[in-house]
Amino acid sequence: MIGARSGDGPARNRVGDFPALVEQARTWPAVLDALEGDVHDAEETLARGRAEEIAAWGRRSTDWIPPSNLGPVPDDLRERAARLLQHQLAVAEALVERITQSQKQRDVAARMSYAPSRPVASFIDRAL
Repeated sequence: MIGARSGDGPARNRVGDFPALVEQARTWPAVLDALEGDVHDAEETLARGRAEEIAAWGRRSTDWIPPSNLGPVPDDLRERAARLLQHQLAVAEALVERITQSQKQRDVAARMSYAPSRPVASFIDRAL
């Protein structure tokens, strides 16, 4: 879920750039950097609070598949990878909560009546 941060490598501003960055990664540290950047991007999107940007994260259809040409994660990177996984899961949960919350708000807004809550006074001019 994470990718390169603006000072650590190629910057990304769109959700769809992530798979290409991972494909370009040639080492486990580079793969983990790309994943971390992606999580950072998701957190920034949450912080901005724009419903459409947040929903775009929910519409991502590509699952991450570990690169097969790198072999298993080296022992010295396993702790970092485990922390990263926990961070990803926390951010993913926050995204789901925000998307669900936004959908509920839209549903309530759609059911609301925007008609005046009181009857509107009508004045009829009649001669006595």
